[in-house]
Amino acid sequence: MRYLIRRLALFVAALLGLSLLVFAALRILPGDVASVMAGTNATPARVAALRSQMGLDRPYPQQYADWLWGLLHGDMGVSAISGRTVASQVGSHASITMPLIVLSLIVALGVGVPLGCQAVLAANPHLRAVLHGLAIVGGAVPALWGGLLLIMLFGRGVGLVGILPSQGFPDAGWRAPGSALASLILPAVATGLVAGAGIMRYTRACLIAMEDHDAVAMAMACGMTRRQAMLGVGLRLSAAQLVSVAGLTFAQMTTGVMVVESLFNLPGLGAMLINDVGNRDLVAVQSELFLLAAFFLLLGLLVDLLHHVLDPRLGEQGRASRAKGDA
Repeated sequence: MRYLIRRLALFVAALLGLSLLVFAALRILPGDVASVMAGTNATPARVAALRSQMGLDRPYPQQYADWLWGLLHGDMGVSAISGRTVASQVGSHASITMPLIVLSLIVALGVGVPLGCQAVLAANPHLRAVLHGLAIVGGAVPALWGGLLLIMLFGRGVGLVGILPSQGFPDAGWRAPGSALASLILPAVATGLVAGAGIMRYTRACLIAMEDHDAVAMAMACGMTRRQAMLGVGLRLSAAQLVSVAGLTFAQMTTGVMVVESLFNLPGLGAMLINDVGNRDLVAVQSELFLLAAFFLLLGLLVDLLHHVLDPRLGEQGRASRAKGDA
């Protein structure tokens, strides 16, 4: 409980620092949302009226306090360009990006963990070398290049085997689940294979480190084969490290997926941010960036807590170090 309270306190402090950083960074950017909204032929009086209407003429500390107060009450503001609330705008675009990230992570884990285990446990040394080489090469391939290859191979209308859509998202959205899911398969595979190569290397390294572990030797002494001991004991003991890697991979995919979205013309969070930054929609951009950064922090918090649950020795080491310091 003490660990949980300490981590939550650090999480709240990080959120406050993050909000201040986002607010200050956007005020440094050139351009003015009021000038964009007013148009190129607007008079200075019109621009000044819009600035007053949106509160941009108030002192920065007051603007920050009002924005932070709104966030605490679930009010992230209204987009000055589209007129929609930022919450609904983020929700509609996140309904594309978040499922894409989850699908990408499923692909990464489905490829990385089994092949990482096989790269250590395969009886054929040549197969182990090939799998190790694939992990290195796969991690070096950019997701955009992999996406282009997938489009040329499987893209409907342009690929050699045109079986999957490669551009856009259905107008009906998730009300047409089959079409929506099909439009996410190629970008999920493009992102997941690259991330899976990294998970494959981590899995291989974890199992190699477990080969000389006492628990694995004890399991083999009790009658297990090497493969059974490594998968049943070694892989389980490595679960905490693999969970951390999966959590970090999930966070990294958030930015990687936004790049791939542009290739497949998906109206996700990446397209939303590019559009709002280009329009200098300050109200929307600062809340959107804060939500994305807060999502990264939340993932880090959840990974830390899950790591602590899977490996209780962390708590024992923390108590031992504090007791040593007190002595």
